[in-house]
Amino acid sequence: MATAKKKPKPKVKRKKAPASKPVARKKSAAKKAAPKKAAAKKAVVRAAAPRPAPRPAAKPAARPAPKPQPAPAARPEPLPGEEFVGVVTHYYGHLSVAAIRIEAGTLRVGDTIRILGHTSDFRQRIDSMQLEHQAVTEAGKRQEIGLKVIQHARENDAVYRVP
Repeated sequence: MATAKKKPKPKVKRKKAPASKPVARKKSAAKKAAPKKAAAKKAVVRAAAPRPAPRPAAKPAARPAPKPQPAPAARPEPLPGEEFVGVVTHYYGHLSVAAIRIEAGTLRVGDTIRILGHTSDFRQRIDSMQLEHQAVTEAGKRQEIGLKVIQHARENDAVYRVP
């Protein structure tokens, strides 16, 4: 089966329209005289009308007392008996794991902790924890552990041991 080659159509150049000339208008003698008369009218000076006496200055209206605003939300405080243990340094959302740097005391598997921050406040029991990807039963001061948490923990949240 042979296909016939089609010849491309030649491009047609469009002719541009010639530029139009501006229309010249004839000036009439009556219109020329009108501006001279108008100029003569402008020369007439009008007497200024007397100004009214200035009003006495009114006292500014008293502003209403500002509405009392609620105090900014203070960081929650630990309950009596809770012992500060450490701080959340990172939270891995896809694993629900918090990295906790222990700054005081020790943590053991089975302890109950409270994670407290501006938007976080929950308690949980420690079921397992890891140190350098190895399961451990106890962690002490200046160690950073990984801990599976039940809620979202944020960086700089405080960790307390609950009695």
